[in-house]
Amino acid sequence: MTTQAEGQLGRERTSGGYEPSLTVDELAARAGVTVRTVRFYSTRGLLPPPSIGPRRVGRYGAAHLSRLALIEELQHHGLTLAAIERYMEQLPADMTAHDLAIHRALVASWIPEGATEMSREQLARRAGGALADSDVDRLAAMSVLERTEDPDVFRIDPGLLHLGLRLLDVPIAQDTILAARDVMLEHSRQAAKELTRLFQDEVWGPYRERESDPEAVEAMKALSADMQPMVVQALVTAFQRSLKDELRRRYVDGAEA
Repeated sequence: MTTQAEGQLGRERTSGGYEPSLTVDELAARAGVTVRTVRFYSTRGLLPPPSIGPRRVGRYGAAHLSRLALIEELQHHGLTLAAIERYMEQLPADMTAHDLAIHRALVASWIPEGATEMSREQLARRAGGALADSDVDRLAAMSVLERTEDPDVFRIDPGLLHLGLRLLDVPIAQDTILAARDVMLEHSRQAAKELTRLFQDEVWGPYRERESDPEAVEAMKALSADMQPMVVQALVTAFQRSLKDELRRRYVDGAEA
């Protein structure tokens, strides 16, 4: 059985990042799927081959875990296996776990909000090892889970679970993570408010004047269906670029100066 320490140390730190060091059993447990599913996805080309370690044992890493998380989101969205294969074929083969996480965030934005119940044992399998009470407290503080009347059953936010479990391994104080979340919530709410106002003034208003026109009604329905993923993608892209520019100014250009 995988212990908490083994789960946390399942990725060996190297100068280039995290070296693939999960066995197929550990990968399946972390992703919440069966080993058979992992092998099936591999045969369909949805997962890249593992690195071959000592004793010819295949080792998997963060990119494999992120790909499985993305596949899970696409399934929740109702895509068939054939559609998922087409989607994954369009992704560059050298995408990092970070890039895949961005895609997963965009896909998750299309899925209606909801919660699912998960036992402590199921949560431990997804985390790669038993979670301490302090870990559960941290996930609760990040709104990843809520406690129920049963101390061994939690109400989980599927869209946040993968991110929350990854943050457990990040050496950042919980207060700092919560402060960062508050910053993002504050500015995202403001962006949502301004975008909604713009939509109401420039799109909804003119449409109301033409709602007797069947073509205008259909165009509005199509726009409403497409708007959320389009806006989320635009916001994520803009934030990525802004963060990269800010980090470069603060730590690269500033260091040279």
